[in-house]
Amino acid sequence: MRVVRDDEARELTKQNEKNELFLNSSELLIHAKNLPQRLQRLALLPWFECWLQQLRTEKKSEHTIRAYIVAAKTFTTTSLPNEKVGTWDIVKEISVSDLFTRCEPNNGRIDSWLNTIGDLRPATINARIAAVTHLLKWLSYSIPEWIQRPTRSRSLPRTLGKTDLQKVRLAATRSEDPIAFPIITMMLDTGLRCSEICNLDLDDVDLDDLSALVIGGKGEKDRTVLFTNATLNALKAWRPIRNTRLKSCVRKEDERSLFFSSRSRRLNPRSVQKLLDRIADASDIPRTRLSPHVLRHSFATGLLERGADLVTIQRLLGHANISTTRVYL
Repeated sequence: MRVVRDDEARELTKQNEKNELFLNSSELLIHAKNLPQRLQRLALLPWFECWLQQLRTEKKSEHTIRAYIVAAKTFTTTSLPNEKVGTWDIVKEISVSDLFTRCEPNNGRIDSWLNTIGDLRPATINARIAAVTHLLKWLSYSIPEWIQRPTRSRSLPRTLGKTDLQKVRLAATRSEDPIAFPIITMMLDTGLRCSEICNLDLDDVDLDDLSALVIGGKGEKDRTVLFTNATLNALKAWRPIRNTRLKSCVRKEDERSLFFSSRSRRLNPRSVQKLLDRIADASDIPRTRLSPHVLRHSFATGLLERGADLVTIQRLLGHANISTTRVYL
């Protein structure tokens, strides 16, 4: 038997590496030839992780990303006639190149997919189409012009009447949970979204100026909101409780939070809704009628009734488009 010397072994290894590199390069060229130039380097990579990274680069919110994933999952796993059914676990691992071929707008997959979501609410259908449009644009495709988005009826936002608002404020004042009063008061005073009030840090609030800086709101837009003495007094009452809970905080990233849960963690949207459910029960109001968004709408409606102009309301609510604010008229 012939013994391969060390120098021969090294030479064979180098040759194999060159051959492997040549094969990989050739394979990449074959797969990338139909892709747009910006995606060619990603041709052999799993598409889902690449697209997910793109969504994060665009600073989409976690809520938006989850919604986009649901739409992409239902679209990409929709099978054509005589095509083998692909599960999500399999489809999300295919290469960018294979997805490019799979998602070709004129192969009938979009038609089949639209048929599967036809029974959903118009708003949900439009959200799904928006997500798939993003995916197709990422692949450098255009959404076909023949796709008709259902008309979304703009119903008036749900708000609380003056009597119910008084009940809610009173229940928050009497609540055994010390965080109820500052949360309810600040939401009604500023119109902050649930995620925005949860993300507030202590340094974001200026008690002297009666204002709070909202960093990275919806669409990653920063804005300043104003509040009254009612919020000022509620925050001053909350301060010693916050400091006590801070001592038990074990997560470094939560230490700057304005609002701590009873477990000394940053407050999250689910905890806020549970809090509102308890307040609704105490106020003798159906739980379905009390949510962070209802409080936000009540704030906006109150501004309008006191004579605030639409542009001011748009700025305070953080709406990107004034047409969103016009729903209050």
